[in-house]
Amino acid sequence: MIRLVCLVLGYFFGAFQTAYFYGKMQGIDIRTMGSGNAGTTNTLRVLGTKAGLIVLAGDVIKTMLAIAVARFLIIPKAADPNMEYLLILYTAAGAILGHNFPFYMQFKGGKGIASTFGLILSFHPWFIPMGVVMFLGAFLTTHYVSLGSLLIYAGFVVQMIIMGQTGNLGDMSQGMLNEMYILAFLLMAMAYWKHRENIKRLLTGTERKTYLFKKNKVD
Repeated sequence: MIRLVCLVLGYFFGAFQTAYFYGKMQGIDIRTMGSGNAGTTNTLRVLGTKAGLIVLAGDVIKTMLAIAVARFLIIPKAADPNMEYLLILYTAAGAILGHNFPFYMQFKGGKGIASTFGLILSFHPWFIPMGVVMFLGAFLTTHYVSLGSLLIYAGFVVQMIIMGQTGNLGDMSQGMLNEMYILAFLLMAMAYWKHRENIKRLLTGTERKTYLFKKNKVD
């Protein structure tokens, strides 16, 4: 039950669609512009760098807030105190689902990467350097946001398994560790599915590049 509570809590935080509401403040529906994706990259391309950074911050913070509330109100009530990291992951999974499939937008949201940044920043300090290197390394050298996003998830899952199996995520049972690995893998699979068109374009060399300090091409 406590897993479900964390999932639902995360969903309602994640369902606050920053790109959609920011776009409405600018008089547009971001889902009808550019790629049609309600996320940071499309906002940056359509409305500019400042707008993109605002949306990025909003989507990162909402996941972090959901995790903070869970840590303060829900996780202390868990029957097993070693469930902390597992319940954090359930809360973040809910936030990512809420971002990707907000109920009031006909379940048409973003791709969940900015929300995943919030998870990485809140999960464990050792995950932050890996996430930064994986994303910025790919983005700054290729200008493909999608490539950095895909690498972040691959790195997150691999690092989680390594840290879990080496005892760096607390005294969790192997069963709970396996549950956490499966959940992380499912989040990665969802991210890859949401990026399926980007993956096709990356493989064919037709993926759109994104720039922070020069005008981006809008679809």
